[in-house]
Amino acid sequence: MPKAILYHNPRCSKSREALAYVQQQIDDLVVIEYLKQPPTRQDLDAIFKALDVQNAHQMIRSKEAEYQLAGLNQDASNDEVLDAVAKYPKLLERPIMMYGSRAAIGRPLDHIVALLHA
Repeated sequence: MPKAILYHNPRCSKSREALAYVQQQIDDLVVIEYLKQPPTRQDLDAIFKALDVQNAHQMIRSKEAEYQLAGLNQDASNDEVLDAVAKYPKLLERPIMMYGSRAAIGRPLDHIVALLHA
């Protein structure tokens, strides 16, 4: 597994900002355009664990139409949320930086800066 992975959406200004910053900091960065190359369910489990959040809802975009299509609500289990993201990758919050065994959501960019300099 590479040391640094950025789950990126080039249409998102926050994601582009994160990419530009991280490229200045890391030479061996792997950039995954997650809408073209969706993360597997196994990848999503690893991201969830690395983010160290209590609820998988914290790593998704609940205002996307796919949230309703997936039948999600605030009572959905972590497994239900991760299954939905596997089916509808657009639900994944962006950008997400995996760095070693840890991860951060780059909203705001300060979270990625802190991850890289911890």
